[in-house]
Amino acid sequence: MTTNFTVPVAMTIAGSDSGGGAGIQADLRTFAFHRVHGTSALTCITAQNTLGVTRVDALPPEAVAAQIEAVVQDIGVQAAKTGMLLNQGIIAIVAERAQALDLKNLVVDPVMVSRTGALLIDDGAIATLRTALIPLATVLTPNRYEAQILTGIEISTLKDMQAAARQIYQLGARMVLVKGGGMEGKLRGVDVWFDGYHMETLITETVETANTHGTGCTLSAAIAANLALGNDALAATRLAKNYVTTALNYALNIGQGQGPVGHFFPLLTA
Repeated sequence: MTTNFTVPVAMTIAGSDSGGGAGIQADLRTFAFHRVHGTSALTCITAQNTLGVTRVDALPPEAVAAQIEAVVQDIGVQAAKTGMLLNQGIIAIVAERAQALDLKNLVVDPVMVSRTGALLIDDGAIATLRTALIPLATVLTPNRYEAQILTGIEISTLKDMQAAARQIYQLGARMVLVKGGGMEGKLRGVDVWFDGYHMETLITETVETANTHGTGCTLSAAIAANLALGNDALAATRLAKNYVTTALNYALNIGQGQGPVGHFFPLLTA
């Protein structure tokens, strides 16, 4: 007997990681773990592995828009996330399509700076991200360095993170999560949440592993998946942090560099 299921649908608008640890590969695994059907709009193709990125090729903005339209107009999307958008043209068209198609539960991972502090997009792209896409976000998830760019605040303490969250909120996102993965000492992995009224400090256990590739992508995808499942934004974020923490405990020791988190950890222990 055949059983047909109806499940929530989430979309990732992001780049491809040929090494499988981040980007749409991480996002789709995360959606699947949460029993959410994953769809995608590819923005760029990267040649990368655990040691780093050797090539990046952007798709035409019109191709990105066509992918989004194809999914939304037929399948429908209960939540979406953005990752690496790469350039000003792609950012502008993603924002335009998100608004025109009324994408709900949009999680924006403002990929501007790597966890090591390396700038990934230019000033024009950052300006468009700030003015066009961030105001559409249900949840915005900047890391330490991205929060510094968005605010001009040098972030080294919890108070700095809180001040940054308040300032970033003014850009128009409904909720802001300033991530502490790039912080030092006891603040490593401590995140600050602000929704315009309530400030929360979100703490999970610190996992000692060198294999952390894809944590930012995975977190934003898990937030989107939990929003698609009907959780409110703060609950979705807490659940997503717990998922990432557990996946870090089962990180994959593959390649010669930084391996990815174990998105499918239940299968590793089966």
